[in-house]
Amino acid sequence: MDSFPRSLNPNKHLREQFVSNLPGSSMLEVSALLNNVALLMLLRHTFCSQTVNDACRSLKSYLASVALDYVFLVLPTLLIFTVLAEWVYICLIGLLLLLVFFTAVKRTYSLPYMEGPNASRASISSYRVVMMFITCLCILAVDFRIYPREYAKTETYGASLMDLGVGSFVLMNAVTSRQARNIKSSMSWWKAAFKSTTPLLLLGFARLASTLSLDYQVHVGEYGVNWNFFFTLAGVSILTSILNVPAEYSGILGSVILVGYQSWLTNGLNVYLLSNERGTDVISRNKEGIFSLFVQPGLCYLGGGSKSTGI
Repeated sequence: MDSFPRSLNPNKHLREQFVSNLPGSSMLEVSALLNNVALLMLLRHTFCSQTVNDACRSLKSYLASVALDYVFLVLPTLLIFTVLAEWVYICLIGLLLLLVFFTAVKRTYSLPYMEGPNASRASISSYRVVMMFITCLCILAVDFRIYPREYAKTETYGASLMDLGVGSFVLMNAVTSRQARNIKSSMSWWKAAFKSTTPLLLLGFARLASTLSLDYQVHVGEYGVNWNFFFTLAGVSILTSILNVPAEYSGILGSVILVGYQSWLTNGLNVYLLSNERGTDVISRNKEGIFSLFVQPGLCYLGGGSKSTGI
């Protein structure tokens, strides 16, 4: 049993149980969900090819662009992730047919944001925006019954939509990092690490203080007792700054780290991480978050390597 004191607030226990012991869904369903969002993005650009820069030229154009984003992206995604979750595959087929129809009507499939020298940057920006939106939507919706339980984070083994959160952020940061873009920094590694991790550490301590002061529910099986998402990102940033690998070799190092960590898991680490027993030391109380720092840099290096090779 856990060695740290439990809250006397019964509502907190109920909320923790609501997001605990979840088996997840399947990789096929998760892929269908994400492909729905990708098709919505393509539909938005197919229906209206106006770019963001064009929309910013006037307030009227900007408001029209925001309205289109809400109609084609925000509202459909919200519905697919909640009330239409049981029809996710039907939605996928329907969106695909709509995309084919609009493409045939316009007799072109060339999208402005996928052409020209800034195509890669525009695609990455779209990925970052969609990822941030999905993250915010899931975090806010997971505490409500309208959000399917199979999309929330799994307890032990399995796959779910929210399990992709931290890895997606690490991958995004890797693809847009200076190393992946072969940009040399004039600062030393420790100055660069301090600059990038200070906001994350401040956010991490702010979240820790707020959850403790408000007695907010914290699922300790996710990161641990005191650890959180921001500490993980800060730790990855520090470790990758210390071991600054050239982009052309980072993919190899990332693969070695991922394979090595998986081997460590299969040889007994998974038993320790999945155990409910915790000591009084910092590592034992936050074992899930701290041990994730051994594998998250591998994903970061892998993302940097894929960007450098043009994947």
